Amino acid sequence: MNWLYGSSENSRTTGSRRAGDENSAGRHRSTRRPRGGETRGGRYATDSRPHTDDPVRRGDTDSHDTFRTDQRRRRRDAGTRSGGTRPARSRSRSGTATVASRSAQSARSAQSARSAQSARSAQSARSAQSAHSPSSHRRKATPTRHKHSFAKKITTLLVLWIIWLVGVPAYALLEGQKVDATPSGERPAPQPGTAVLLVGTDQRDNLTEKQQKQLGTGTAEGTRTDTMLLLYRPPKGRTILVSLPRDSYVPIPGHGRNKLNAAYAIGGAPLLTETVEQVTGVRLDGYMEIGFGGFVNMVDAVGGADVCLDKPMKDRDSHTDLPAGCQNLDGISALGYVRMRKADPLGDLGRVKRQQEVASQVAHKAMSPWTFINPVRYWKVVNAGASTVRRGEDTSLKTSVVTARSLMRLSGSDGMKLTVPVANPDAQTAAGSSVLWDRERALRLFEMMKTGDTSNADSFR
Repeated sequence: MNWLYGSSENSRTTGSRRAGDENSAGRHRSTRRPRGGETRGGRYATDSRPHTDDPVRRGDTDSHDTFRTDQRRRRRDAGTRSGGTRPARSRSRSGTATVASRSAQSARSAQSARSAQSARSAQSARSAQSAHSPSSHRRKATPTRHKHSFAKKITTLLVLWIIWLVGVPAYALLEGQKVDATPSGERPAPQPGTAVLLVGTDQRDNLTEKQQKQLGTGTAEGTRTDTMLLLYRPPKGRTILVSLPRDSYVPIPGHGRNKLNAAYAIGGAPLLTETVEQVTGVRLDGYMEIGFGGFVNMVDAVGGADVCLDKPMKDRDSHTDLPAGCQNLDGISALGYVRMRKADPLGDLGRVKRQQEVASQVAHKAMSPWTFINPVRYWKVVNAGASTVRRGEDTSLKTSVVTARSLMRLSGSDGMKLTVPVANPDAQTAAGSSVLWDRERALRLFEMMKTGDTSNADSFR
């Protein structure tokens, strides 16, 4: 019965081995960690089906290892046919971490986007709500109120400035010095436009001896006229300024023939205005005069007078010593410049031209925009004019303003500076060296003023 026992032993041995292999295979299947895709019903779902060709179940233990190797190969082949490969265990873990990190980052980005969108939506809602609220309309009206307030302040300042510009000179003229300059006797008929006699005298009443010495005015008694300018502004056309030489030999009412400046020394401003009206036939609408001291103050108030000399100018009597070239003269130097006569080859006629030059320049600076926007300079000019310029009692405020504006026009194309036509600048008469007028041409010039037409004024240059 050995064969029987041997067969039984072999059977027991074979069965025991089969049971051990099955237990081992069961433990292997139960403890093995599932790989990617090895889930029930997944990529490797075929592994869960029972295999009838398993050698363990057949009892063929010799080919067990070969079977397991073939089984693993079939699994790899099945994964390749399905379009993917089974990732390694370590890479599966790292890939999972990467995917988790990316998912967290995407979640944070999405949350930030939702928060920003929510904030914008809330802000838009608040803006829409505030646009329809009454308070928003009140806030919008605030800038308009500020604009109106600012415009009101500017308007107030402009009104005050206009009052200052008009009120100061008006008060100065009303309270300024006046002089009786109304001519006596029969007067010419009024003519169109405005005619004013401007006179510069050698008056020294308000000057000390030191100032007289400094200005070179001399010590002669009485008052004489160094400058006589006839200003005429027509209704239309150019303004003209005609110089009347101080040594003009003319008839003086009630005193015979004499130099024109003698009329002021004899009868003051009334006799001078009467003499001018008689020899010119032009009715005077105004009269203004200024002395030595007033001239100096006026020139200094406007910032000096600008002159250009071709050669040096030196005169001991007028205390003049000026170099050649362009320069700015202060009041004292300008006074000597307009008074110098003996050192000028043209004599009194040369002095007349210099007087016209400085007079028009001072008027232009006094009426310039810079004077009106500079309160300090404006006050100096107005104060100097009011305290030093004396006007006739019959000279109105309107005439004074017209005079200032007319003088300013002389420096441009709207004005012209002339000298009465002269026949002999150095005639020997009973009064000494005198200036004789060209009576025919002079009468035509004055006739042009009486008619109010200055279109032919160029012919008298």
